[in-house]
Amino acid sequence: MTATRIPSAGLDSAGAAPIQPQLPCVDAAARTRTNGGHVLTLYVASLTPRSVAAIRSVKDVCEKHLQGRYDLEVIDIYEHPTLAKSEQIVAAPTLIKKLPLPLRRLIGDMADEHRVLVGLDLRSRDEVVRPAGFDTPD
Repeated sequence: MTATRIPSAGLDSAGAAPIQPQLPCVDAAARTRTNGGHVLTLYVASLTPRSVAAIRSVKDVCEKHLQGRYDLEVIDIYEHPTLAKSEQIVAAPTLIKKLPLPLRRLIGDMADEHRVLVGLDLRSRDEVVRPAGFDTPD
């Protein structure tokens, strides 16, 4: 696995997208900033089951809540240790929200959608999550 930018369009439900190796570019960040999008980097440790699950979970959250307004880059810390070191990555998976500011880091399990949304500043920490079909009594 190499560093890959995953655009917000063209992903299938299984998370299989044509992956094109490339390093971060300023143009992508600038383009995303102008349309109000999110610039995200996900650091993973190779293609372990945990890494694959993290990639799939982050993609699912982005497609559901940021459709067309995000730029996700996935970086394998074993193949790009200098990038991981420069970002001070101490554990994988780590998701970094670079834009919009403030910068946020989310470390560990990405399966909890509410936790990821809070980490991306898309949901308040205090917001109650109710199961589908749950009605509040009046």
